[in-house]
Amino acid sequence: MQHGVGGGGAGWGQPGPRPSAPPQPPIPPAQGWPGSPPPQSPHQPPHQHHQSQSVPAVPEATGHIPLPPAVPGTGGAVLAVLLIGPAGAGKTTVARHWAGTRPVPTAHVSLDDVREWVCSGFADPQAGWNEHSEAQYRLARRTCGFAARNYLANGISCILDDAVFPDRPVVGLGGWKRHVGPTLLPVVLLPGLEIVLERNAARSGNRRLSDEEVARIHGRMAGWYGSGLPIIDNSHLDVEGTARALDEALARALSAPGGRPGH
Repeated sequence: MQHGVGGGGAGWGQPGPRPSAPPQPPIPPAQGWPGSPPPQSPHQPPHQHHQSQSVPAVPEATGHIPLPPAVPGTGGAVLAVLLIGPAGAGKTTVARHWAGTRPVPTAHVSLDDVREWVCSGFADPQAGWNEHSEAQYRLARRTCGFAARNYLANGISCILDDAVFPDRPVVGLGGWKRHVGPTLLPVVLLPGLEIVLERNAARSGNRRLSDEEVARIHGRMAGWYGSGLPIIDNSHLDVEGTARALDEALARALSAPGGRPGH
């Protein structure tokens, strides 16, 4: 008798259990068909079915080109400005800030700075207004006017500051217009008396005046009301706000009939 093959215990020709077929790997669905998962990178873990991924929205190209914001106020106009005000009004600080923040080249010339170019023999106005202080004032104003015309001729705006009195021809507006030109735009800076007294107290050297002198100058500056000149009360404005108010006042003066330089 022959024994079964394979040691299965079944004889040759006798029925026995058939050996099972080896397991076959599942056939993956074709890529691109519905229901097929996206191909996985070998470095990415497979996505879990219960997690959803948000896809960022792609903005549509509309062809819209944003325009630059319009420059308010005086913009790029070439100007000659005279900032008038009493001691402690903040003329020099505001003028310097306005000149430094314009979008076009702008110079600042302070009359007091030019007067103090004279070292030996300086005629201090606190010692009294006399022929020497008046002569040095006229010389400083003429020098400032020459500088302003030079800047304007080269396309650079200029702002000057001075304590111009409405009732005093020597220290008046006519002299400035004569030296700078008829296109000069004057603006008056006139805060309240208590404000100029407080700011004057913070000064030092020959820039600081007595309270009596500050009150006298402030009272005379009130004569600008009714003159038709733009007047800014910066009692409750900081430097930036005052400079912005100055630019708006100049823009209104430019838009008035005959207000544009050269008219």
